[in-house]
Amino acid sequence: MNRETVRRRIEEIGIIPAIRLSSAEDAIFAVEAVAEHGIPVAEVTMTVPGCTDVIHELAWKHPDLIVGAGTVLDKDTAERCVDAGARFITSPGLDLEVVEFARQQGVVVFPGAMTPTEIMAAWKAGADFVKVFPCSTLGGVSYIRTLRAPFPDVPFIASGGVSQQTAGDFFRAGALAIGVGRDLISPEAVRRREKDWIRELAHRLLQIVTEARAPVEA
Repeated sequence: MNRETVRRRIEEIGIIPAIRLSSAEDAIFAVEAVAEHGIPVAEVTMTVPGCTDVIHELAWKHPDLIVGAGTVLDKDTAERCVDAGARFITSPGLDLEVVEFARQQGVVVFPGAMTPTEIMAAWKAGADFVKVFPCSTLGGVSYIRTLRAPFPDVPFIASGGVSQQTAGDFFRAGALAIGVGRDLISPEAVRRREKDWIRELAHRLLQIVTEARAPVEA
């Protein structure tokens, strides 16, 4: 799966589940559960114990799954994640070395950015997407809408505080995709291994995205 295919699939799906759980077993269960129910993409954060082993196992077992690495703070970590099989790299902030490394490796990369200056720097460096983070703290939907005017060609991923209640509004404001945590990956559902619970959350969120992307009738 090359860089262009991964980028296109992220655009199509529009939802990036952020996996922040307390064990490798929980993380693998969560990723497989959401993939089984229509969201075959996941960001395994570096805070998950044994995160690179999790990425490696998921990439090996599920070649059609778009598994990436999140909370990547430096080039060395990015290199370990790519070696493990990560198909994308994302971070909470902008590290130009990480962006350049990912581009050299043919791996999709979307750094975090808060300000217009950071957005410009990320886009000029060759980021595939720009993750506006932490979005809710910056003004949420209204901030994405405001950014669309000066940056009409930058594909934004809204992340940080996005919920099922606000997901549709982010798309209507101009976000290309959203990063979602607990509103999709319920820690209690994972603890209890409740796939039906996660299925309900996944289906609900997919429906919200579909409706938000539907053309507005005149």
